[in-house]
Amino acid sequence: GDASRSNGDRGAAIAAYRRAVSADPNNVDALFKLAYELDLAGEEMEAISLYERACERPPAPVNVLINLAVLYEDMGDYRKAEKCLRQVLDTAPNHPRARLFFKDVTASRDMFIDEEHDRDLAKRSALLDTPVTDFELSVRARNCLKKMNIRTLGDLLRVTEAELMGYKNFGEASLLEIKQMLNAKGLRLGQGLEEQHRRLRARVAEQFRGQGNEQVLYKSVSDLGLSVRARKALQLLGIHTLGDLAARTEAELMGVKNFGATSLDEVKIKLQEHGLGLRELAF
Repeated sequence: GDASRSNGDRGAAIAAYRRAVSADPNNVDALFKLAYELDLAGEEMEAISLYERACERPPAPVNVLINLAVLYEDMGDYRKAEKCLRQVLDTAPNHPRARLFFKDVTASRDMFIDEEHDRDLAKRSALLDTPVTDFELSVRARNCLKKMNIRTLGDLLRVTEAELMGYKNFGEASLLEIKQMLNAKGLRLGQGLEEQHRRLRARVAEQFRGQGNEQVLYKSVSDLGLSVRARKALQLLGIHTLGDLAARTEAELMGVKNFGATSLDEVKIKLQEHGLGLRELAF
């Protein structure tokens, strides 16, 4: 099976791993390799079943738990994904990939407005499409949102506290009433951006999946030796890993105060050294 996989013959590798599993149904290594190849071949449900079998006898292998969490997350079953990752972090609390993915999974789960209807996307969409004029806000707050072209609740979730405070005539009182209104609905400023960045990080990770070098995405940006100015900018944006950074655009970085062309070039060079680049906008 390993030889076929090395030669790029996935069909032969799958057949060989199936024979190995048939010969020894409790062979965790064979279960893992068969599940991995089936996942790459688009057979996610069978892959999940095999990964679950590989986890039956404790301790469950870390790589099995993480791959199973990825598939659960793809299916939208965030609770099962979170459970797998908690098992990893209970034994390896500093595992970089598990920590990053756990953050993504919990953020995805928290994006659902009502836990009783967390799979009802139509209701969620309707709530996010609610005009901000439907909420009890002061005239000043309403006028500022209108001038910023923030029309719906969904628009409001895609701006940050700093962006609102940077707008003329928008003060602490207006910010407080908006945060209180969102908090009453279990929401917060910037929440929509977190979901967007999660999807973008997942897209970057998918491009590297199966290539054997995806671990570079989980390297901390603090290891890059960046200047103080560049480091502070990344910190303000909540960028902790190379995967986070590769999911951002030049415009997002340049939007940070005191982050200029020199800092941008510095970041781009560091990414290039690791075979990565900033995300390009598609028009």
